[in-house]
Amino acid sequence: MRRVFLLAVLAFSFLCRICAESKVYEVKSPDRKICFSFKVNEDQNLVYKVTVNGMDVIDWSGMGYSKAQEGTAEKMKQMTPMSGKPVKIKDEWRPIWGKRQVVKDVCSSWTLDFLTVSGTRMILDILVYNDGVAFRNSWFDHIGYEKTDFNFSGDYTAWYYNGERHNIGPEKLSDANGERLPLMTIKAADDRYLALHEADLPKDGWPMRLKSETGSAKFSVIPEKIACDLPMFNGAWRVLMVGKTPGELVDSHLLELLNPEPEGDFSWVRPGVYLWDWRIDGAVWDGYRYGMNYDSWTRMIDFASEQGFQGLVLDANWYGPEFEKDSDPTKGDKARDVQRIIQYGKDKGVGVWLYLNDVAGTNYPIEETLAQYEEWGASGVKYGFMNGNPQEKNRKTQEITRLCAKHHLMVDYHDYPVHPFGQMRTWPNAVTREYCKAQLDGRQIFQPKTFVTSAFVNMVAGPIDQNNGFLELHQGRTTRKDNNQEVPSTVTGEIARTLITWSGATVIPDIPEYYRKYPALLEFLSAEKQPWQESITLAGEIGEYIVMARRNKDGDWLIGAATNEDEREIEVPLSFLGKGNFTATVSTDADDTHYRTNRETYRTEAPQTVNRKSVLELKLAPGGGACVLIVPGK
Repeated sequence: MRRVFLLAVLAFSFLCRICAESKVYEVKSPDRKICFSFKVNEDQNLVYKVTVNGMDVIDWSGMGYSKAQEGTAEKMKQMTPMSGKPVKIKDEWRPIWGKRQVVKDVCSSWTLDFLTVSGTRMILDILVYNDGVAFRNSWFDHIGYEKTDFNFSGDYTAWYYNGERHNIGPEKLSDANGERLPLMTIKAADDRYLALHEADLPKDGWPMRLKSETGSAKFSVIPEKIACDLPMFNGAWRVLMVGKTPGELVDSHLLELLNPEPEGDFSWVRPGVYLWDWRIDGAVWDGYRYGMNYDSWTRMIDFASEQGFQGLVLDANWYGPEFEKDSDPTKGDKARDVQRIIQYGKDKGVGVWLYLNDVAGTNYPIEETLAQYEEWGASGVKYGFMNGNPQEKNRKTQEITRLCAKHHLMVDYHDYPVHPFGQMRTWPNAVTREYCKAQLDGRQIFQPKTFVTSAFVNMVAGPIDQNNGFLELHQGRTTRKDNNQEVPSTVTGEIARTLITWSGATVIPDIPEYYRKYPALLEFLSAEKQPWQESITLAGEIGEYIVMARRNKDGDWLIGAATNEDEREIEVPLSFLGKGNFTATVSTDADDTHYRTNRETYRTEAPQTVNRKSVLELKLAPGGGACVLIVPGK
């Protein structure tokens, strides 16, 4: 899309022959604080660097492609800019759902056409925003290997995605010593944070992996063979996000903006809060034992309707044992009950999601299965345990997302999914994925610090499904059938986490009675009405704490705060509020609350009048949090 635009303004084209002392070209952000420089060096290799406020953050680094996996990048013979100078782009994006209603799309753009010494044509696209840079190499060759390096200018501190485990980090770049997975969040200085990731991953592409050079601050994209049937292979955008605080990385839309606009109507996508039947199995309240069955489902649907939640997610084994090839995803086991509960939910204005394991997704015709779910009236699909190498999983994920959109189904990928890369812009039905450690999967792994680290690492990449909001937190194991360990959190912290975690489907794991037990917290949870009009990370440090504010579709503001294992007191200025007075209801941990020993105590203050000059003082218990609901008027 952008290349077509740039070709349309081809007015100042010129040819630049490569020589030993090549000219340095620059593309600067609209505010001129970020500069992407590139040149062809004395070895005829294409290299680049990135400067922020006059200071290098990435020193001269290679980019391009090679015909061989172990080979060096193709040498450059000539370069032709598509326009005589960078082009200014000023636009806006109005997402179906996301962090805010209106997103500014303002950047400087340049496209250049290269010819390699071996005669291969390569195109370089560059985009520089006020909050980061992106570049993409595309080549006219059926076989190729990407050769992109990131030679950081200092031995900065970094954190990395680490699958379904606690994040790696804080770690000095020189200590990485091996393979690392994006997203990679970097602290370059007290007022300079970076995030390295990719956007618009092509269907035939390999999800990016990084390899470090021992004892250095240099990382490289691990080259994988790309065999493309098209005349040209478009590489993924290589993205360096920039912010003064880690919260500015969280609030950025750079990854989404680098993806194409959607095609077709996605007005049927319903972001919001969804109940979940997997963790309720075995829960007991007043003599009633919940299960994954029709009777329990109706109780959950009634509660969702009562609170204005969007739906209910039915998890594994509803059509038979999920890992057995004979389990038919349209006819097995509880299929009739599932059709009944979908209709029951429709009558109540509540949608129902259906779990689909990759075994059934592979052994039964996937489109026929999804078409059947659409005919039943299902709202979405939770897809689990996808098999294959990273490239195969990427191809399958993109195809299933497309088919789900065709059949009006939202989709949530679990169990080591392909990382997010901003695709929710192109496919708004791709509302979330388990690109994180879901917190109910083991206390020995998930700790309070895990949440306030992943919020600044995993969540920067895109919407994540972490299943926060569990409230049966008394000491000792629960009666739940699956993983009945205690959750390292507090009731206030749990509800705050549901707001902080960015997701098109906030999937909460407990039974109605435990939410009703805490009326102020339930009121806060019910106010999480998407799509969000605005989102602002008010404060936070990686691995320490985070304070998030979101404005719901009705115009109410919600603030969620969460901390690591340390208690802390936080001052929260309300300068983001509009004019006039508002009423704030503040819920915090009690004085004796602790995530290890006393999780279920909390207090709610009497409603108070606030305005944009007010400052809230929030006290967070170890492993805890705070929830603030602010509504217009006195």
